[in-house]
Amino acid sequence: MFVKGIMIPKHHCVVAEKSDRLKTILDILLAKDIQGVPVVDEEKFIGMISKQMIYQSYFHYGDEMNKETFLNSKKALDIVDYEDLHITEQDVFESTLTTFKGFPILAVTDDDKNFLGIVTRYDVLEQFESAFGMKKKGVRIAFASIEAEGRIAKLAELIRNHHGNIISLATFDETDKLARRIVLKLENHENIDRFLKRLEKSGFRILDVKNT
Repeated sequence: MFVKGIMIPKHHCVVAEKSDRLKTILDILLAKDIQGVPVVDEEKFIGMISKQMIYQSYFHYGDEMNKETFLNSKKALDIVDYEDLHITEQDVFESTLTTFKGFPILAVTDDDKNFLGIVTRYDVLEQFESAFGMKKKGVRIAFASIEAEGRIAKLAELIRNHHGNIISLATFDETDKLARRIVLKLENHENIDRFLKRLEKSGFRILDVKNT
């Protein structure tokens, strides 16, 4: 799946213009109970701003001005940061995990940094939950297989022969052991025990079985 498939388009996003006063931005963040927003210069993404950044910026000014004066005189452009906190809509959604850097949202842009929308950490985690079938009940089977051609095809044949209905399937590389871990989730079925025995006879080493 690509970022484009899970992003919130810009017409549904809360954003700040670079010329917006900090008071206006903070009022919006508090009213909508969100931590931060992208900052744009017309259509261009230029960075992020958050409640924490506003509070920290005011703290650094110390006694130079009171809170209201600070919030009304300073603008988004004065404190905007995290200009690299963006991703393109053609990136795969897995790449978002290493990009968030403590922020709950990522800006989505085109190659010219025109703002297109956002991806939230919550939406990404939902996609991983879906990939692992966490919202459906079934039998979760973790097992290991040697790295060899045709092993996944053999697994598919075993599942088909035992009329298994796959909820999710994920594999994890363990190249130092010349093995691959596989996590399979199937709908519960009367043939599960027989399926597990066939797995072991076919050279798959079962590590864990749970009803989830």
